[in-house]
Amino acid sequence: MQDKNMSHQVSEFFNDASSEGNQLLKYLQSMNPETIAQLSQPDPEVAQIMEHRLSQLLGGLPSEHFDVNITTNRQNLGRLLASAMMNGYFLYSAKQRMEFEKAISDS
Repeated sequence: MQDKNMSHQVSEFFNDASSEGNQLLKYLQSMNPETIAQLSQPDPEVAQIMEHRLSQLLGGLPSEHFDVNITTNRQNLGRLLASAMMNGYFLYSAKQRMEFEKAISDS
C-alpha cells in the first residue's frame, strides 16, 4: 500500500510539472510504478548521513535532553529542503560510484 501511495505522489508531482521538454521528466514518466517505488526507497547509509547533516544544520542538541523548537519562514524552509535534497543526491551518487569502483577493482 505504501509503494502504491508513493507511486501516486510521484505521478502527481510529474503531472504538476511544467517542463514539457525535459528529457529526464519524460524518462521518469515512462517508468512503471514498481520501479519508481524501488528508486524511492532511501538507502540506510545515505539516510543516516542525511539525518546527521540535518541535525547539524538545525542545531545539534540531543533531542533526548533538549526540547528544540525551530521557527522559520517558507522561503528559508524551502532552501533547507533544497539543500537536503541536493546533499542526498550527492551522497547517493557518491555511494553508487564507490560501489562501482569497488566492483571494478574486485574483478
